[in-house]
Amino acid sequence: MLPAHLRYIVVEGPIGVGKTSLARRLAARISAELILEQAAENPFLARFYEDKRRFALAAQLFFLLSRTEQCRQLAQGDLFAGATVSDYLIDKDMLFARLNLEEAEFRLYQKLYQDLQPQTPAPDLVIYLQAAPATLAQRVRRRGLPYEQGMGEAYLAELARLYTEFFYHYDAAPLLIVNSERLNFADSEEDFELLFQRICEMRGAREFFNRGA
Repeated sequence: MLPAHLRYIVVEGPIGVGKTSLARRLAARISAELILEQAAENPFLARFYEDKRRFALAAQLFFLLSRTEQCRQLAQGDLFAGATVSDYLIDKDMLFARLNLEEAEFRLYQKLYQDLQPQTPAPDLVIYLQAAPATLAQRVRRRGLPYEQGMGEAYLAELARLYTEFFYHYDAAPLLIVNSERLNFADSEEDFELLFQRICEMRGAREFFNRGA
């Protein structure tokens, strides 16, 4: 069992790192409500990967509005009624906006973000999954979503860099940084149990988990 204070857990990391797989397993293990970003419902996402310049703003704004509504519902809900696991922080939207939008579009996005003021309760724990860009690219290819297959390693490398920079300064919640290079949470019960045990034992504000060779 998880410690009682871990009511709201967020799993984060760049595309392909395995955050949704881990969030699903963790929510199932502790009988928690599961909140997932709604990528499949974004009508602009596939077109974004075909033509980033043309559809970046539309795809980004859809995510912003969708996640803002989820945040509103979460903020109004009773987190003390049970545990909640999510596969994203709303703060990560700014990373993708900075990466994908041109300067004028980014200024517009910032204005809308400030006007909407999407907020959620602070997580009790954030699990930040890391992997090398080559590993991310391999995992993206393996999961086989057609619209992701043209995603280049350079794009994933820059996204991973932005995540590293963001979490270097992150102090809004306890943070467990996990090197997922040798971990497979989707298919390996042993890997999941190792991480689950590490979560249960976490006591500090920032800790690391890395499975050796």
